[in-house]
Amino acid sequence: MSEAALPAGVDAALVRAANPSPLTLTGTNTWLVGRDPCWVVDPGPLLEPHVAAILSEGAARGGIGGIALTHDHGDHAEAAAEVAARAGGVPVAAARWPGAAVRPGEGDAVGPLEALVVTGHSPDHRCYAFGSACLTGDAVLGEGSVFIAPDRGALAGYLEGLGRLRARGFSALLPGHGPVVLDVEAKLDGYVAHRLDRERALVAALDAGARSIDELLDAAWADVPEPLRMPATVTLVAHLDKLEEEGRADAAAVQRPEWVSTLRGA
Repeated sequence: MSEAALPAGVDAALVRAANPSPLTLTGTNTWLVGRDPCWVVDPGPLLEPHVAAILSEGAARGGIGGIALTHDHGDHAEAAAEVAARAGGVPVAAARWPGAAVRPGEGDAVGPLEALVVTGHSPDHRCYAFGSACLTGDAVLGEGSVFIAPDRGALAGYLEGLGRLRARGFSALLPGHGPVVLDVEAKLDGYVAHRLDRERALVAALDAGARSIDELLDAAWADVPEPLRMPATVTLVAHLDKLEEEGRADAAAVQRPEWVSTLRGA
């Protein structure tokens, strides 16, 4: 069931997983789109009540024809193999998930969906156009902002991807967490503005002599609550990468956390 009226012609149903947290908001959104058969986008965590609810909604929509993953993080992909098997061995489309039958690239058809490459949150991230709507996974949330993985070029690529989503003129965004977004242009403009605001605050802190991660977080991410400080650190490193790539600040002088090397390219 959906918590907001979807635009005419967007035949989608929401099944939300019971996995709320500071990162997943009210839980992971699993979307079922189309019918006879439908496709499942992001089966979510491997929780039996959630899997059963997906299969029930899928049966009501004429069966499940396949599964599409926006990315392979566990809160979106953990139940993929179970749902695929119990739906009759249907294919899974995903850029990086090990069991995928299809590796969708930009513009590829995935059942009733069109794959759109919008990386940044993760290197394998895909959004999916479905008529006038877009299923955005963790590229755009219904509430709050997303963390950007510290891969070289990740933040610049993410901002470019948001621009491409805006240019499509979607009437609704169906996110991986949080409520449906109907004011699409304002949401995407706000996401870009938020990242640029963080960048300006970060540059100001660097210019003022801040060099440690804690100093930079305190200066540019002071509003972030303690449970989200680690994800903020991940995004901070992505911002530092972008500034270093552009030669716009002495970002290279900032020591990255030791664990960053394990995230790059992961």
